[in-house]
Amino acid sequence: METLYWKEGVLYVLDQTLIPYRIEYVPCRTHTEAADTIRSMQVRGAPAIGAVAAYGMVLAALGATARDREELRGALALACRRLEETRPTAVNLRWALERMMAKAEAVEGDAGTVCTALLSEADAIFREDVTANEQMGAYGQGLVPEQARILTHCNAGALATAGFGTALGVIRAAHRAGKNIEVYATETRPYMQGTRLTTFELIREGIEVTLITDSMAASLMSVRGLDLVVVGADRITANGDVANKIGTYGLAVLARFHGIPFFVAAPRSTIDMRLAGGAQIPIEERDHDEITHFRGQRVAPEGVRVWNPAFDVTPNELITAIITEAGVLRPPYGPALREIM
Repeated sequence: METLYWKEGVLYVLDQTLIPYRIEYVPCRTHTEAADTIRSMQVRGAPAIGAVAAYGMVLAALGATARDREELRGALALACRRLEETRPTAVNLRWALERMMAKAEAVEGDAGTVCTALLSEADAIFREDVTANEQMGAYGQGLVPEQARILTHCNAGALATAGFGTALGVIRAAHRAGKNIEVYATETRPYMQGTRLTTFELIREGIEVTLITDSMAASLMSVRGLDLVVVGADRITANGDVANKIGTYGLAVLARFHGIPFFVAAPRSTIDMRLAGGAQIPIEERDHDEITHFRGQRVAPEGVRVWNPAFDVTPNELITAIITEAGVLRPPYGPALREIM
């Protein structure tokens, strides 16, 4: 099952808000429609968002009525801004857009030539992400014992990427290597990515998975024990601080207290060397209805105040290792990240 695919000038995006009930694809014929799938969380996960944004730029080029390169440049710049505004925390979005704009600037020729080059670049971004995830899986599964209980948070699987997955890619690779693993997945409130998506992926892969509420993690570590925690990331700063789905920071603190290794799996496109530390990461705050309502029905009283950050920042000192397609990085992360970037 593909997260997204391109066919005959149309980008098809898997609508992840419908999983596990239905499998449907949203056809995007304009860059604004591609942006809508990101904003609405029909597609989510930092690498997948970046891939959709890249194809969104192709749609912008195809839909432009530019008569010359200068007009086309203006149309692409406008599309770039609209796509970048959809979600602020995942740096893969900006990374992909900057790469597409650089390609458009570098190509010589007419608008048609630019469109062809942009499609080729978007395809390359897609393929490179799958390859990076597979490499991460190969490196990461070496950190997994032959028999292991693993906790993961949110969804960092094939659905969050162009394919294979980051954190779930490590788990998937360990399973395919014949290791006896049992996975615990947090429900990941308020959007329930763990409940709806992570369990869906793991069951399809034939991997044993147990669903827990977010508030059960401490008891799980204390009562049943874990061998490791592995999560994805939406942005990693130059010092190794990590932004990921809200609740990740708490799990890292719990893992440290219980002596459990805490791993982050992410491609180099998630690393933002422009930011010195996590305090500089913009944290998206989402609609209050995600907390006050369930399936369209209000579950909280009228007038209650709501704070709904979508992400939190885990300090680098709580992270055992960062798994990338370039290898497993250990503290101190600053020099290690500079070397691979």
